Amino acid sequence: MKILLLGKGGQVGWELQRALAPLGELLAFDFDTPGPAQAPDLRADFSQPDQVAQLVRLLKPDVIVNAAAHTAVDKAESEPLLASQINAQTPGLIAVEAARLGALLVHYSTDYVFDGSGHAARNEASVTGPLSVYGQTKLEGEQAIQASGCRHLIFRTSWVYAARGGNFARTMLRLAAERDQLKVISDQIGAPTGADLLADVTAHAIRAVAAQADLSGLYHVAASGETSWFDYAKFVIEWARANGQSIKVAPDAILPIPTSDYPTPAQRPLNSRLDTSHIQRALGLSLPHWQQGVERMLTEILGR
Repeated sequence: MKILLLGKGGQVGWELQRALAPLGELLAFDFDTPGPAQAPDLRADFSQPDQVAQLVRLLKPDVIVNAAAHTAVDKAESEPLLASQINAQTPGLIAVEAARLGALLVHYSTDYVFDGSGHAARNEASVTGPLSVYGQTKLEGEQAIQASGCRHLIFRTSWVYAARGGNFARTMLRLAAERDQLKVISDQIGAPTGADLLADVTAHAIRAVAAQADLSGLYHVAASGETSWFDYAKFVIEWARANGQSIKVAPDAILPIPTSDYPTPAQRPLNSRLDTSHIQRALGLSLPHWQQGVERMLTEILGR
């Protein structure tokens, strides 16, 4: 099996390099990775859709895993054309090439395709209604892939983090070591989901679809349980305090605030709950609780 991984340098892409390696020949590219020997000037630059399509056409993979995306949610509001190229147009062209090759395309989407109303967890059939340019372009990417007719796995996920690179937990720990008081949003609810979990689920799913083609399609993938950014921050800070880290802020000085007190260019969904029962049933998986993955990440970044 020849696997083409696009977006290898991101948090999910980095973990995918590990998880996909046992499945076959892995060709991993980022936007600045030199092209193959026969076309060294080609780049997997998603702002250049035709170049990415040409790279896929040249390499003829059996599986394409797209971990590239425009994920700067607020910045996307001021550069909607670029966000559309990266999140919708290029994935759509990749899907057309995948259909021609008979390849499987794996793509990652987001809870931001929903409007975040109510309190119920959304399943794959729930009505979409993105609130932001980021959410709209990710939804358009899903739709382009589905319209292409290619075999695909689309994974919607939420609140992705990794030990490598910046993340919410690192930011909270830095602020907790510097400040006497922290204010954290408490009315957005979701499940922090590790990039390592997404990568491992991806590898399982690729093998499952190889054995049973009708398992392809759209799935929700997130860690089990739910929390707010406020409770997530408290969990991270108190875990670090209990494990010997220098924490300045007192437990009662971490204060909840509503989203309305922290305005941003892009509107976030308040309800990011995703119903993952479909993928758990279809693939026989058990998705661990969000605290388990966060504890593992904290152990890694803090060297405990």
